[in-house]
Amino acid sequence: MSEKRTFSTTTYYTSEEQLAKLFDATARRGGLEASTLEGYQAWKAKTAADLRAITGLDQLVRCSMEPKLLSTEQMDGYVREKRLIQTEEGVWMPFYVLVPDGVKPGEKRACIITPHGHASGGKYSPAARTDIPAIADAVEEYNYGYGEAFVRRGLIVFCPDARGFGERREAGLQRDDESAFLHSTCTALNHVAISLGRSLTGLWTWDLMRLVDYAETREDCDAARIGCAGLSGGGLQTLWLAAMDERVRCAVVSGYFYGYKDSLLKQPHHCGCNYVPRLWNYVDMGDIAALIAPRALLIETGTMDPLNGERGVANVTEQLAITRQAYELLGREDRLQHHLFEGGHRWDGAAAYPFAERWLAGGA
Repeated sequence: MSEKRTFSTTTYYTSEEQLAKLFDATARRGGLEASTLEGYQAWKAKTAADLRAITGLDQLVRCSMEPKLLSTEQMDGYVREKRLIQTEEGVWMPFYVLVPDGVKPGEKRACIITPHGHASGGKYSPAARTDIPAIADAVEEYNYGYGEAFVRRGLIVFCPDARGFGERREAGLQRDDESAFLHSTCTALNHVAISLGRSLTGLWTWDLMRLVDYAETREDCDAARIGCAGLSGGGLQTLWLAAMDERVRCAVVSGYFYGYKDSLLKQPHHCGCNYVPRLWNYVDMGDIAALIAPRALLIETGTMDPLNGERGVANVTEQLAITRQAYELLGREDRLQHHLFEGGHRWDGAAAYPFAERWLAGGA
């Protein structure tokens, strides 16, 4: 038997309780409290500006996208293009475009961006690259192939790599072993971004805004019918893109909608990409979603998703109540939907697909 090289700790002196008290005293000072349409519009303008500032979005500068087509493959029922654009000077984003068979010359289709979350390998999971065994397992575990599911419903689909994932992993995870392939360098990236006055949330949002710019240049994409849908970290990206970019007409946020205190303060093991300096002082998640009104928004929640926190679904519905205020003020309660399904942290899609078809493909 090996010699024990530590000793037992009987008491731990932690900081969580004090930080929780600080949260209660200082959080959400800029939350939605408007009782009139005019009040909401003023709050929305100020809050959007505040969030652009703290995420670093307002520091980013557009550059030439210099789009490149890297490959084209005919799949069963659709074409999979691999493309590349420049989102900042010297920063490149690879992505798949899934184009359904039968798009006629001059025809414009509704399109949807499908950002991935963690343990995905990046764009490969939403694009359902089940020919890669590790991705096949991720698709099975999280029902991750929602990008391919959308193209089979007739939409043009964009599956990008977020910074730190897939072909955008930084030094330290640029290996092909399964762990490195599936995971990311997003926490390290956020540490650097924060130290330079930016944030990974802002950089991710910016990259997706540039992808919207690219979609608008395509002859087969209807710029008036652009949506976004994603699971987990893909839900984070969807939430922020829709809140910051009015061109997104429909959003589906899956497995990423809950109060910050229960889900991120009390569960600090979450990935560092979730954190933005001073964000909690300004808003909670329901306030960010309120910026999306009156555009179509569906929240998808698993009843047993551990990310909901110790109070479970109650931590979700409290945030929905904040968001609902905005939709009620605008008289568009029909555009906000909550789909609650029995299950854990995974994409469900039962309500998401018809919701996207209604508000995008249907042109409503």
